[in-house]
Amino acid sequence: MRDPLSAVTEAFTSFLFGKVETTRLPVRTSTGQAQAVYLPTAAPGLGDSGVIIGREVYSGKGYIYDPFQLYGQQLPAPHWLVLGESGNGKSALEKTYVLRQLRFKDRQVVVLDAQGEDGVGEWNLIAEELGITPIRLDPTAALNHGIRLNPLDPAITTTGQLALLRTIIEVALGHGLDERSGFALKVAHSYVNETIVDRQPVLMDIVEQLRHPEPESAEAMNVAIDDVRAWGLDVALVIDRLVDGDLRGMFDGPTTVGIDLDAPLIVFDLSHIDRNSIAMPILMAIVGVWLEHTWIRPDRKKRIFLVEEAWHIINSPFVAQLFQRLLKFGRRLGLSFVAVVHHLSDVVDGAAAKEAAAILKMASTRTIYAQKADEARATGRVLGLPRWAVEIIPTLTPGIAVWDVNGNVQVVKHLVTETERALVFTDRAMTQSSDDLAADDALRAAELEAEQRAAAFVEQHLGDSESTVA
Repeated sequence: MRDPLSAVTEAFTSFLFGKVETTRLPVRTSTGQAQAVYLPTAAPGLGDSGVIIGREVYSGKGYIYDPFQLYGQQLPAPHWLVLGESGNGKSALEKTYVLRQLRFKDRQVVVLDAQGEDGVGEWNLIAEELGITPIRLDPTAALNHGIRLNPLDPAITTTGQLALLRTIIEVALGHGLDERSGFALKVAHSYVNETIVDRQPVLMDIVEQLRHPEPESAEAMNVAIDDVRAWGLDVALVIDRLVDGDLRGMFDGPTTVGIDLDAPLIVFDLSHIDRNSIAMPILMAIVGVWLEHTWIRPDRKKRIFLVEEAWHIINSPFVAQLFQRLLKFGRRLGLSFVAVVHHLSDVVDGAAAKEAAAILKMASTRTIYAQKADEARATGRVLGLPRWAVEIIPTLTPGIAVWDVNGNVQVVKHLVTETERALVFTDRAMTQSSDDLAADDALRAAELEAEQRAAAFVEQHLGDSESTVA
């Protein structure tokens, strides 16, 4: 039996508003018209402060990313890993990202440029456009008064110098220094720093001291002078390679005067160095420590350290440990490390798997361009990507990538403005035939109308970015 109060309430409501329930006739319509009944939905973005990357493929929304804005809220660390096979848009993304970041007055970027054509690195054109001279590390040019970086530069602390010397030697030897060799190096380094005060100490001073140790060094440990000399022989031979070997001229003298560490963009051109030789990780180690002690400063600037061919770092245990320390230290001073790698298997299956895992863990942002199915599955397992993202990675077309920003996974199409295009796609004429160029031009003409509005929005956004609170 119904409650009397409910019956009275229903009767009164019906009297005022009519029947509560109504019967309506069904409506026949098309799905195109019926879809207006359901509001469109899309995953939340990353905010509207920072630099625009492009647009989300599924929602069409603009995609804006900035590790400095997201750090501490949506990102536990500002570091970024970019993966993908050649020809899919990694280089274009890196370059436009740097150009757009430099629109902010408190940004500064260092690039280790390991690739190039026609005798210069691929960042050369951008550097010229910004009026910056790349720091070109070239053994041949160095012999003719080229660029030099001194591992014993007084700008580097004594502890940093010794750590750098150990790293160089361990990379070259392929194993850690034993206690006796480490002692010989420490004694030689200490003696050189204490006795040479009228000029910058250089590597040759260390070599000479290792070959001819002081008697005091032997007496301090109560060993024969010949033993100390023998302990330092292998160390001396390795350092001699930087002084009189295939890397001579780049690190065997005082640091070149005039290197502008206050420029908005600093490019280290390593394109003249054999990327597959032991020279590359040695160079990475020297440049990394030199920057740590001369470039990263507590001046509230936001710094970006972008490394091409980063597997040279992550695949060497000693260099990986050095950069791991740099990442931990730099995070407190506003450093975002960007590592560009072709295949994750290059590092997770290498000699430095443990160190690689630690560095990958620090990268809260991961951008994955097209990969083969097997590689995509392996990448997905290591990075913990959702299944749907792993499945679409092999189907991605150039310029489109899966972005994983601390679990916020989106498919993003990178947009390049006409102004940036001439600076970004520098190898197009060298790598494509005339037929390919004609086909690309036809395809571009078909896409141009669809992208015009989005590109115009990018230009407007960049024009206003200097006034945006970064």
